[in-house]
Amino acid sequence: MTDRWTRAEERYRQNAERRYRRDDLEWSEADDYEDDTTVIPRYEDERYDDEPYEGDEYDEPPLAPEPPRRSAPQRADRVGRRSAERPARVGQRASGGKGGRGQRPKRSRMASRKAAERKRRRRNLFVIAGVFAILFVGAVGFAGWKFVGKLNGPADFSGPQGPLVIIQIKPGDTATNIAQTMADKGVVQSSGAFYEAAVRNTNMSSIQPGYYAVPSHSKGAEAVTALFAKDARVGNVVISEGRQLHDSTDVNTGARKDGIYRKIADASCVGTGTAAKCVTYEQLDQAGAGDPVALGVPAWALDRVKTAPDRSRQLEGLIAGGTMDFDPTASPLDILKQLVTASARSYEASGLQQSGAANGLSPYDTLIAASLVEREALPQDMSKVARVIVNRLAAKQKLEFDSTVNYSLAQTEVATTDADRAKQTPWNTYAMVGLPATPISAPSLDAMRAMENPAPGPWLYFVTVDKQGTTLFTEDYREHLRNIEKARQSGILDSGR
Repeated sequence: MTDRWTRAEERYRQNAERRYRRDDLEWSEADDYEDDTTVIPRYEDERYDDEPYEGDEYDEPPLAPEPPRRSAPQRADRVGRRSAERPARVGQRASGGKGGRGQRPKRSRMASRKAAERKRRRRNLFVIAGVFAILFVGAVGFAGWKFVGKLNGPADFSGPQGPLVIIQIKPGDTATNIAQTMADKGVVQSSGAFYEAAVRNTNMSSIQPGYYAVPSHSKGAEAVTALFAKDARVGNVVISEGRQLHDSTDVNTGARKDGIYRKIADASCVGTGTAAKCVTYEQLDQAGAGDPVALGVPAWALDRVKTAPDRSRQLEGLIAGGTMDFDPTASPLDILKQLVTASARSYEASGLQQSGAANGLSPYDTLIAASLVEREALPQDMSKVARVIVNRLAAKQKLEFDSTVNYSLAQTEVATTDADRAKQTPWNTYAMVGLPATPISAPSLDAMRAMENPAPGPWLYFVTVDKQGTTLFTEDYREHLRNIEKARQSGILDSGR
């Protein structure tokens, strides 16, 4: 057995010498040879064409046949032939030819795996390059499309303008939001047409929320210009503090004082001249006498409103003073509902529902009292007048306010007659104890705050003593009578009847 392994090792040594001798071939022409002569090579079995192979290893080390012995002349002749034939064998080895000792072994499995890995890397690189090429072509195409779009500009109408359209600009809307609204409503053909014109107009930064009437089928620049036209804004009503729902007439001048319904009717008009479309005063008056729930009356006022002695006055005080917007294309009932709902939010924000702790009144009674404060006092005296109301109610004393007498009269003035003060009405505080049945005007937020937090004080009486609005307060009735005389002397209490 020892001789057998000795012969196998000798055979392997001879093969290794043939494989690593540098004079057998030119190393620069070898395809897959890796020059690592500084490291002792690891022993690995290799398969040759002339050797049997079973599995990954030889079953038994094969014995190489012992070469025949040659004589000295034969050996010399063989050496000579080797020198002469060497170039030819080198060529055969480099070209992978077979035969003789120049035959190269087939690649090992390690070399095959490396070759497959290189091939796989090349394939992956081709795939990645293809993907990037597709993305690049797509990006170039998209950029070209955008560039052509910029050259052509956004779609825009070119024909004559159409009928007026109502658009709403909401709080916080940007030029982009407004442009989209214009396109959705058919004012412009595309949002881009409006936007490009809007960003060049410096007035856009001052546009106010609200409703606007603009012509449909307009060019972008025309639509922007139409927003700032004199009559463009519609559905915008300004209600002065202390104004009542219905019109009244001044005793001294005979002039009509427009009520809230009249103001709303004027603000509802869309268009000009005979083409104008408006909600009428009469339509609003009729709608205001309808179902309180449908009119948006808040829960804290609903029960009292349902029992109002005059249904045409049931919304008195529930439309606040100030500036408000409504959709002029809505029905009269819906217009009133928009205004009542917005007013209720404003009142509630002032602390109306929590005011009972300071004044001992319900939210609706606080609203009624605030309407009296609005009609009786200037802003600087409102909190004192509010305290007079609270003190008199607590003492079960009549309020005796001339404003409550005037409320039910067709003709009004500061002074009232004895006959007027003697009339029994649901609002005349000369003829009853307590608050009127409903508010008598639209209170301002200043009047609301004054009634919600009255100034501390013992006052029970007050009177305005001149036309400049000077008001004197007292808790003594005799002093109050002297103050009334001052008012008469100034002429403020003179009657025009």
